[in-house]
Amino acid sequence: MLLSVLRCLSWQTLSLKRGLSLTTGVLGIPTENSSSHYRHVSILPLSVQVSWTDKLKSTYHNIWLRDHCQCEQCLHPVTKQRLINTFEIPSDIKPNTIEQSNKGLTIQWNHQAHTSLFDWSWLHRHSYNPRLHKALPHEKQLWNCDIQQTLPAVEYNSVMDSDDGVAEWTLKIEKYGFCFVNGVPVDSKLTKKLLCRIAFIRTTHYGDFWDFTSNLAKADLAYTSMKLDAHTDTTYFTDPAGLQLFHLLEFDGIGGESLLVDGFHAARILREEDPTAYAILSHIRIPSHSAGNKDIFIQPSVFNPVLTHNPTTGQLEQIRWNNDDRSLMDQWNSPDDVPLFYHAIRKWNEILTRKDSELWTQLQPGRALIFDNWRILHGRSAFSGLRRLCGGYINRDDYMSRLKLTNFGREQALKAIF
Repeated sequence: MLLSVLRCLSWQTLSLKRGLSLTTGVLGIPTENSSSHYRHVSILPLSVQVSWTDKLKSTYHNIWLRDHCQCEQCLHPVTKQRLINTFEIPSDIKPNTIEQSNKGLTIQWNHQAHTSLFDWSWLHRHSYNPRLHKALPHEKQLWNCDIQQTLPAVEYNSVMDSDDGVAEWTLKIEKYGFCFVNGVPVDSKLTKKLLCRIAFIRTTHYGDFWDFTSNLAKADLAYTSMKLDAHTDTTYFTDPAGLQLFHLLEFDGIGGESLLVDGFHAARILREEDPTAYAILSHIRIPSHSAGNKDIFIQPSVFNPVLTHNPTTGQLEQIRWNNDDRSLMDQWNSPDDVPLFYHAIRKWNEILTRKDSELWTQLQPGRALIFDNWRILHGRSAFSGLRRLCGGYINRDDYMSRLKLTNFGREQALKAIF
């Protein structure tokens, strides 16, 4: 069964080539295409067909067109929510008349005498039979320890002073999975304001914005001075945190270096070197928990594998790995999966702990670090002395909203959904 899963897994996100960069359309922002000039429109029994060229034709179901009418009676112009009653549309709805003009395709329907106008570029952009839409290419730069030479960074004042600064910041996070912010005031409240430039802070059982030391104020290994292996945070949440920010405010001891590992890069290596292990970590669901504090018992509503893929595109979407938070595993589809699983996580850990995979850096007061918790694994070395750190989480969806709006603008972003 696991080998059949492997054959079904698409590798559109992580190329098997040795190059460390890849281009994906994860942002879902549509590109404009100059070929959206109509030539001919035909009415078919249950659909409308637009011929863009002699060889290229798009077919749209009548019920789909009526359901996607863009007029103010059907789509609220401010809230961008549907007003149309989809369930009143007859399944056999047909055009009474159609009219072609430079403005677009006008259809008067045989139900309720409603009239819809579809812009030609809209029809081309949202063609689904065939699919003509192409998302704006977006590059993720996979990396290893060599990135130490050119660490991505932005300036605090730039981020705080303009949305252009936020655009640069979020784009670097999306490209590299992490980014430093230089020139940050060594102040917890001002660091919180920095994080809020992306979105509101996610409140968890740790609070909203943390300011902590190794005093076990929370029953979690992060609140100790012990070594932490590479992991992602909040694996025990149904929706793990999207971004995480750290800012070191004080440190008078030794050790405590921070570790970053590009999980997507590690996943690509795993796929190359041990495809069966990759399939196992994409298939077997791992239970996880947070239960150290007496008033807390958290588990996700659905357990998830280490590697989560987009079910539509096959792209790798998320790394979810924290061996410390892994719960008892006694629910196996087959007992034969047990040795396969332990082989797979052993291989995964071996890749994560290779010197070539690890980026070690000593955090400094005045230099904040933010990273994508769905891609980057983090850890630290053991330390002595006082180590005071502040930081917080941001939801994945709120981060992606800010990324799209600051880099592409609202009008362009909306074209993906209307």
